[in-house]
Amino acid sequence: MRNSKIDIGLLIIRLVIGASMIAFHGLPKLMGGPELWTKIGGSMSNLGINFMPTVFGFSAGLVESLGSVFLMLGLWTKPASIFLALTMLVAALNHLAKGDGLSGASHALEFMAVYIAFAIMGPGKLSIDKK
Repeated sequence: MRNSKIDIGLLIIRLVIGASMIAFHGLPKLMGGPELWTKIGGSMSNLGINFMPTVFGFSAGLVESLGSVFLMLGLWTKPASIFLALTMLVAALNHLAKGDGLSGASHALEFMAVYIAFAIMGPGKLSIDKK
């Protein structure tokens, strides 16, 4: 039988990481409008993708917001975490391409590590996925 303290810890991490991503990254992107979406979506050029930057920028904000809601609820945690991790990979690559170095990319890499961990282990018992 698994220690319930682990599930409480996972819930705390899901809530704090999710709320932080929504408040400081996802919602500001969504509220920034098409001009900001186009600028953010332009980072896909680091991957050789040079079309539909507005769609990609909006998608980044949507994934960071809606994906974080799913993470917090423990609903569709694994797919949400995969999308969030991929979004953070693009963010990290963008920082590296701009010459920010690892210190500039570290925030995105830290979030990416958390999302990969949730994609692998799931949300814990205190989640909708486990109900």
